[in-house]
Formats: sequence, C-alpha cells, structure tokens
Amino acid sequence: MGITDIPILSMLRTRLDWSQARQRILADNVANADTPHFRGRDLAPLKFDDQPLIASTTVPAITLTRTASSHMEGVGLSQSPYPNKNAPVYEVRPAGNAINLEEEMMKVATNQMDFQAATALYTRSLNLIKTALGKR
Repeated sequence: MGITDIPILSMLRTRLDWSQARQRILADNVANADTPHFRGRDLAPLKFDDQPLIASTTVPAITLTRTASSHMEGVGLSQSPYPNKNAPVYEVRPAGNAINLEEEMMKVATNQMDFQAATALYTRSLNLIKTALGKR
C-alpha cells in the first residue's frame, strides 16, 4: 500500500492544494483592489461528503429548550432584531471595484491558518507512519 492510498493523507493533500489555489485567488483580489470594475473571486469550500470514510449515520438534531422564562432564548428560538448575517457585504466604489481589503486580508489570514493546520496534521501523520515502520 502506497502513501497515496491512505485516505486521510490524500484528503489532507487535497486540502493543501485547495488552500494553495485559494491563496492565489485571494492574492489576485488584493492585487487588483484599485482596478476599476474588478470583482473579487473566491473558491467554493471543499466538501468531503462523497468520500467513503464518512459515516452514513445521521446525528439527530439537538434543540434548545428554555427551562425558565428568565433565561435567554437560544439561537433560532426567536426572531432577533439583530440577525446573524454572515453573508459578505460588497461595497462598490464609484470606479466599480467591489474589493474590500479588510475582508480579503481576513480571508487570507484564515486560509493561512487552515493551511498551517493541514500541514501540521500531514506532518504528524507521516511521523506516525515512520514510527510504526521503525524508521524514526
């Protein structure tokens, strides 16, 4: 069995490749922050749902219940006047550019942390294999 046949390592390599491609796109967004009529791009998140390793058992949904009227309501129990909107807000400048440097740099930082975490997991997995083979 080759290292490429180990599912966790191939998934980590896929994640690293995706992070590299996303970094290129985010860097392009930052580089074109002043280009007229430029619209930012981003990659769709990776989904490993189709992999055979994922268990097919479904976890039942957990609901929140208020046990006393003085308790605060949980998320989804009330219509809050302050909804949680995670959708990005695009400000289009008069030149037609829709790049927000703060948002792009936050995406870059998040991508960097994800890349470092995947790299650390990949390295540790390889070290475990080396230890099991007695080559440490």
